Amino acid sequence: MKKVLSMLLVFALAFSIVGCGAKAEESSEGSGATEPVVTETQETATSYKIGIVTPTLSTSEDEYRAAENMVAKYPDIVKHITLPENFSTEIETGLSQITSLADDPEMKAVIVVSGQAGLLPALQKIEEKRPDIITMTAPIWDDPELMSKYIDVCIDTDWVRRGETIARKAHDMGAKTIIHYSFPTHMAKEVIVARRDQMKATAEELGMTFVEVTTPDPQTGNGPAAMQQFLREDIPRQIEKYGVDTNIFGTNCPMYDVIIDEALKLKFIVAEQCCPTPTQAYPTVMNLELSEEDAGNFDKINQMISEKAAEADMTGRLSGWPVPVTVYVPEYAVELAKKMIEDESFDYKNLDNLKAFSEETFGVSAEFNTLKPELDNYFVLIMESIFY
Repeated sequence: MKKVLSMLLVFALAFSIVGCGAKAEESSEGSGATEPVVTETQETATSYKIGIVTPTLSTSEDEYRAAENMVAKYPDIVKHITLPENFSTEIETGLSQITSLADDPEMKAVIVVSGQAGLLPALQKIEEKRPDIITMTAPIWDDPELMSKYIDVCIDTDWVRRGETIARKAHDMGAKTIIHYSFPTHMAKEVIVARRDQMKATAEELGMTFVEVTTPDPQTGNGPAAMQQFLREDIPRQIEKYGVDTNIFGTNCPMYDVIIDEALKLKFIVAEQCCPTPTQAYPTVMNLELSEEDAGNFDKINQMISEKAAEADMTGRLSGWPVPVTVYVPEYAVELAKKMIEDESFDYKNLDNLKAFSEETFGVSAEFNTLKPELDNYFVLIMESIFY
């Protein structure tokens, strides 16, 4: 409701700037020159901007390219700026860059995309300075209670519930055992522990064996190499013990270069990576030959993965999400902001509306929930799966 006045102002402006379509007709008088004749067709011109803030290309390629995709799609609407390369040491600069977007009188939405904390103060300042601007995160990781209070729309992945959905999917794919690989510094994080607990509880509910294995810690030891070597040696032992109807899950992205490679050889199940995307490990392990123009063509990448899975006799044993969530969420946020600006009747707090909007706009289904029942503007999502 806080945006009703601003939306009315936007539409008042829209209907006050009306352009008339015209067509040329040949005159029967004078020299035969044509004159424009006004038709009944009228086109409403709406002038507004959406600002999106992301890390730099070298810091987070997916999020940066997602914003650039939106600039290419809506060049007159979307303005993209980046946070400082070293945000942790240049926090004030980053906050100033975000708040500066509100200086543009045409700015109607500001979206901040950065998987880190410390950005909320900038959005609070925008809220105070320009309450007509829709503020959105896609995502940031400040305190959810405060985010819900000061930000209009918050979007993130449902990291915890994935513990349940991964276990159920693995079961549907034929898994009788789930092996969960992690290490101490990861298991010190509340979200990862909560996801593990849901995965374990769901596995036991479905009659599956749940096994936890601790790897060398890449954050306190010799980096990912020791962890990967451990996986290379331990996974064959676990598959020999539990059989090929075993799902392997690891909590760390570099684990999947080994996990997927071993899956292609040993034929166990990988229902989902820690970050479920076709661009994690699959292109490297499968030696996919991708041109620069195909780098963001996820339909083609998924097709190539499916072909490689079939060659390895692994059809139906590998799965993930069809689009990187780090690309999908920023693009979804821009499209949602555009929808909210142009259609004041759109109920963005209706979870079914958010799902339908995803299907209509991206051709991808995503199930939305609120992070907590009382946080009715903080949405977390689970995307549909693709089976290779």
